[in-house]
Amino acid sequence: MAAYADPARGYHDARHLGEVLERLGELAEAGADFDRTPVLLAAWFHDAVYDGERDAEERSASWAEEALPGLVDAATVAEVARLVRLTESHRPDDADRNGCALSDADLGILAAADGRYDEYVAAVRTEYGHLPDDVFTAGRADVLRELVAKPRLFHTAYALAHWEEPARRNVERELSVLAA
Repeated sequence: MAAYADPARGYHDARHLGEVLERLGELAEAGADFDRTPVLLAAWFHDAVYDGERDAEERSASWAEEALPGLVDAATVAEVARLVRLTESHRPDDADRNGCALSDADLGILAAADGRYDEYVAAVRTEYGHLPDDVFTAGRADVLRELVAKPRLFHTAYALAHWEEPARRNVERELSVLAA
């Protein structure tokens, strides 16, 4: 919790963690089948390290690999670390139930109501406040274009049915603002 409470974080904070955990609960209630313990642990660790650097997921996974032995079995530690690393790309294999659930829960913010989505966008900009506007805008637009180029953003049946359309609408709206 101390890592998520770091005041330098804009979006990847305790609120984000709570929303990811809530979305995992929503997916489970809707019938998404995933292994609860490793997925929930991966949710806790997936942004444990977040400083805007490219290897944050790797460092978060390494933290899980150091912190979890003795608390859970070796297979669970390995699965948690694998899932944390997967959040760098959000491209789970369709047969990867755990990866699909975590990826969908993490990207679920993209489907938020307009006001919450706008808060998310502003919070992300805060995290990258050290970048000039033109550099941030180009990088953010690249990330968003890469996301919308995917055949689908979400992988579980529930998220695909409920979150895909509003997420694409939000991302396209943000891209139009960035292009202006």
